[in-house]
Amino acid sequence: MPFKSQYVSCAGREIHYTEWGAQHRDAVIAWHGLARTGRDMDELAAHLSTRYRVICPDTIGRGLSQWSPRPPQEYCLRFYARLAAALFDQLNIESAHWIGTSMGGAIGTVCASGLFQPGMKARIQSLTLNDNAPQQADAAINRIRAYAGCPPAFNTMLELEAFFRMIYKPYGWLSDAQWRRLTETSVRRLPDGRVTPHYDPAIMQQFISHPDDYLIWDHYDEIKVPVLCMRGAHSDLVLPETTQEMMRRGPGVMGLTQVVEIEGCGHAPALNVPDQLERITAFLDSTVISAAKAIPRRLPSLKERKKSTATH
Repeated sequence: MPFKSQYVSCAGREIHYTEWGAQHRDAVIAWHGLARTGRDMDELAAHLSTRYRVICPDTIGRGLSQWSPRPPQEYCLRFYARLAAALFDQLNIESAHWIGTSMGGAIGTVCASGLFQPGMKARIQSLTLNDNAPQQADAAINRIRAYAGCPPAFNTMLELEAFFRMIYKPYGWLSDAQWRRLTETSVRRLPDGRVTPHYDPAIMQQFISHPDDYLIWDHYDEIKVPVLCMRGAHSDLVLPETTQEMMRRGPGVMGLTQVVEIEGCGHAPALNVPDQLERITAFLDSTVISAAKAIPRRLPSLKERKKSTATH
């Protein structure tokens, strides 16, 4: 199904997103990883779009979204949660299922907790964490910082594609066409004519100004909705002991968390093959059935939420 490319102002910043499916359907937010773009979610969005309205944003500083004029203050989970709340309001989304890869999962976690944006707690219906957890391995963070902190530049697109194939090999299997699309949707041309990954290098300021931004057990412990953690079997970012801890606390204690390992992948599964897509679909189906059996809870009105957003 074709998608629409859209722009909207959120918290004073222009955000680009792709939209799939009919607007009257239940919403899914699919949020990408640290140095990636919303186009990483194309296969997932196409798969879900026959049943859901799927929104795939480019985070501020990535893809076609505006770069921040205030990197230390705005490249952080607190501001990303503010952007998410504004996006819900602008698109008239009462509530949504959240699917997030890596950083996108962390944004979903802090939204579902309500600690940064209290009004968001009731708006997240379920949370799918694609190789993301409330604690991340330091060695993996340092690896990501090494390649993302100083994005290389190449003379040709084929050289850039070869670079992406190397650093994103842990994604698992991608077709040649998918690698080409990943490259073409992740590139910008520099003034000297060379090509480089399409993000603001200052996004890495997050790890300097907010060194513990991804240590979010306090947020995880506040979650009261179903959680699916999809861990790449060879992930160096989400360790087995971390997912075990997820089962012992927060939504895990309430029986709301499930963890599955995705074979053939590290950090992070590309969400582009039938097995991965069907796991997510089955999880969403189960949460919809459970919600239908539950007593409906009142969601705050858009006016109430906008007032809450304005004060945070």
